[in-house]
Amino acid sequence: MTSDPTDDGDRARTEGDPGSTDSGRGSTDDARSGPVARTQPRRRWFGRTLRVRLTVLLAALIMLACAAVAVATGIATSTFLTKRLDEQLALAGSRYAVSLEHNDNDADNNPETATVGQAVGTLGARVENGKVTAVGVVSGTDTPIVVSHEAREVIAGLTTGTTNRRVDLPGLGEYEVLVTTGRDGDVLVTGLPRRSVDDTLDDVIITEIVVFSVVAVVIGLVGGLAVRRSLRPLERVTATALRVSELPLSSGEVTLTERVRVDDETSEAGQVAAAVNHMLGQIENSLLERQRSENRLRQFVADASHELRTPLAIVRSHAELIELESADFPESVRRSLRSIDSGTGRMGRLVDDLLLLARLDSGVPLERREVDMTRLILDTVGDARIAGPDHRWVLDLPEEPVTLVGDELRLHQVMVNLLANSRRHTPPGSTVSVSLRSLDDGRVEIIVADNGPGIPAPLLPSVAERFVRGGSGRERATGSTGLGLAIVAGIVAAHGGELRITNERVGARVSIVLGESLSGT
Repeated sequence: MTSDPTDDGDRARTEGDPGSTDSGRGSTDDARSGPVARTQPRRRWFGRTLRVRLTVLLAALIMLACAAVAVATGIATSTFLTKRLDEQLALAGSRYAVSLEHNDNDADNNPETATVGQAVGTLGARVENGKVTAVGVVSGTDTPIVVSHEAREVIAGLTTGTTNRRVDLPGLGEYEVLVTTGRDGDVLVTGLPRRSVDDTLDDVIITEIVVFSVVAVVIGLVGGLAVRRSLRPLERVTATALRVSELPLSSGEVTLTERVRVDDETSEAGQVAAAVNHMLGQIENSLLERQRSENRLRQFVADASHELRTPLAIVRSHAELIELESADFPESVRRSLRSIDSGTGRMGRLVDDLLLLARLDSGVPLERREVDMTRLILDTVGDARIAGPDHRWVLDLPEEPVTLVGDELRLHQVMVNLLANSRRHTPPGSTVSVSLRSLDDGRVEIIVADNGPGIPAPLLPSVAERFVRGGSGRERATGSTGLGLAIVAGIVAAHGGELRITNERVGARVSIVLGESLSGT
């Protein structure tokens, strides 16, 4: 007896699970086809970044401090000017108002002499029995200032007091007034305008707004630059983390040389960068140790597989020899010999598969020559028709032959494994379609699809890993080793191709994209 050179390419399916055809429909690019795409974070609103928040907070604090200074300055200035106005009012006394008390124009009440030394705008008024009997305002020109009736009514309503008070006189503005009792029991009113105080306060406020605005803008810009400079180590940490996340760390030999440049380890940001570098160093050591462990395991598997080939061949040859001379043996003995032959055959295929995977892992170069993929697919599908006459085999090939550079023996094994997988894991009467086409970018795509139950959703992400099975008794009965798709993935990766395994609406679909086609060259 001779062993079957083709591996079944177990696809880890379970029978009677039609629901898996829909539930597992979301993707499965093999892990070897490239790193998982990183989801780009959406741009957040303007105030969410730490740099902007710190800059805005700094500007807000500066504006708050400027506002506090402006309020304090305004209050102090207003208090000072009001106090000075009260002092001027006290110095002015009621001389001008007394001059309006009588009309004899003697030395004590002559209006012309009473206004000497009085500031322009000084108000003097005499109120008797609630009526203004005389009122005047010092003018800086020969034109007298007219006091309106509304202002007279306000003055008439004033009463004597111990402190100055502020009144609004229509047509004249706000006044700080001193109200005293005259010699005749009348009310004498002397006032100074608050316009100079209000104008000075307005000038101070405008100056503060301009100066503080400029200061806030300048400090905000300088502070923003300072914050940005302080957070630059965090930006380097982010950039380094993104570069590390794009590295293929899941398998194979990994060289993790990415580090964050640290300018000042005494700062908080520098300490974060140093901690990240320490973490990356620990990860690198762990990955190196994992790689060394995997290498030791692969070497052990390769050595063990190589050492097992000779004793397996001896056992099988002796079993075949005994079977040739077993005509006189009881049926039970012949049945045991057949079981030995079958078991050693399966063990031999497993050893061959392990050796092949070990060679692929070690990077042993494949044979590189021109391969007619059209002819290869015709041959392998023809063999599959003979092995699975209860299936319907459909071919979709281009009119012109499609050729590429690769290892013909390994590519032949890829097709045998995929077709055997479809045959074993679909019920009789199922349709298996094989298509070949040249893509626009010059590469070649081979698609093997069926209308069977598909791949169970939990197994879909890891279906191309080693020793993955659906766990059904049928798989073990057919001699499945769980290495078929792992071998396919390894051969495709060694050719620089891509393997995609998906569940369609009905059945499973395996897509292989290989290097540039040589057709037409």
